Amino acid sequence: MDQAIEKIGFAMGPFRMIDMAGNDIGWAIRKRRYVERPDMKYSKTADLLCEMGRFGQKTGAGWYDYKPGDRKPHPAQLVNDMIVKHSKDIGVARRKISDREIVERLVYALVNEAAYILEEGIAQRASDVDMVYLTGYGFPLYRGGPMFYADTIGLPNVVAAMKKYAKGRHGEFWKPAPLLAKLAKKGKTFN
Repeated sequence: MDQAIEKIGFAMGPFRMIDMAGNDIGWAIRKRRYVERPDMKYSKTADLLCEMGRFGQKTGAGWYDYKPGDRKPHPAQLVNDMIVKHSKDIGVARRKISDREIVERLVYALVNEAAYILEEGIAQRASDVDMVYLTGYGFPLYRGGPMFYADTIGLPNVVAAMKKYAKGRHGEFWKPAPLLAKLAKKGKTFN
């Protein structure tokens, strides 16, 4: 996953970033949210990682292994084995996933959430959302931000991909935000 997103211009992928921030931070948040919403659906893989004491760079082990004094991530066979076992335990068939699908799933999720932010009036313009992602979250500058990126792909293409992913596991997460669906249907863009 990290390799696919880094290939399109991100400085680091989500697993490297989480290892740097500390896996235990997200774990604590998920535990609090579970108390509030015990029916909440999410992948338990990160919880299993934390249960093994793999909190990231600060412990020398997270999604990746780290050597003392070196922040370079090294693939961790132990983590791969844990993921394969967990997949089997919950009945998920393993499959090859293309870089394109990885990028679409990561970026289109941002786009969809940003469409809700626009609808709710939290942000006034799609370009405001793009600026936050460009200057605060390291979205690749030459891609113009998630909303501009979606515009260049074509919103109907974004919605079509989301509908395809909605047919899979946890498909309910792939429901297009009303604003995104409306703009796509009219052949319009965010910007």
